[in-house]
Amino acid sequence: MRVLVAGSSGLVGTALVQHLRESGHDVVRLVRRDPRSPGEAAWDPVAGTIDTAAVAASDAVVDLAGVNVASRPLTAARKREVVSSRVQTAGLLSRTLAELAGSREGRAPQVLLQASGIGAYGDRGDTLLGEDEPLGDTFFAGVVRRWEAATSPAQDAGVRVVHLRTGIVLSARGGAAAPLLLPLRAGVATRLGSGRQYWSWISLLDEVRAITHLLHAPVHGPANLVARADRHADLVAALRSAWGARVTLPVPAPLLRVALRDFSSEVLGSINADARVLRDSGFEPRHATADDVAHWLRAARRPAP
Repeated sequence: MRVLVAGSSGLVGTALVQHLRESGHDVVRLVRRDPRSPGEAAWDPVAGTIDTAAVAASDAVVDLAGVNVASRPLTAARKREVVSSRVQTAGLLSRTLAELAGSREGRAPQVLLQASGIGAYGDRGDTLLGEDEPLGDTFFAGVVRRWEAATSPAQDAGVRVVHLRTGIVLSARGGAAAPLLLPLRAGVATRLGSGRQYWSWISLLDEVRAITHLLHAPVHGPANLVARADRHADLVAALRSAWGARVTLPVPAPLLRVALRDFSSEVLGSINADARVLRDSGFEPRHATADDVAHWLRAARRPAP
């Protein structure tokens, strides 16, 4: 397939482009910079412009665009940027697909895989959360509500839209695992809060495998992209064992709330997500247990011989 990818420079996007190309797909990256390199097409979501010919020439679109939520404090201005960077990009792509589908030529990608997140459900304790659960009332749930709604034009035009409700992506390259992996190099495992909260996670490898799988699988609507949900303390214990760390250092919840402000809900909140849709479509993760992913992360951190 020819796959058009937005948000290709982030942790997931970089790995996805590599995985798609290794799997034999032709990848075109949407970029804002100029001049562009071969295999790139122009867009400007703020101005509402995009290389329509590049979109029309694609079989599928994967939209991972949006500012990094954890990279800066969530001030009021940053919250507006978090929302706008997602709604603008999803909306522009969705409207473009709808316009192409309704044009005289009728040439348009038939698939839109749209990034989303399990923050949609909010802090729900031990409740098992399938894709049919109602959305929560947190800031992040509100972001997801508007983000997914922005794809309505494409859905209404008959495009198969999948909302990729991604869990905590674990990677040795950074992302959510970074605050846990760095202390492990010094022999210290860190437990955030009580440790009883569920973390619904997926390895970076399985994340890009799942996205690639969904290019073809007959899935539409929300899909929880998680391999497993573990209590945070159990995931930390698996990491400690894989690294041979000597001690576990608890980080008190009040300290995290002060340091992380609104983002602390993503660390301390409990989301026990179930990947029912992904599982029923035939996808099987390579890293299905906390021990699996801990040893994979450990192997990736070892220096090359």
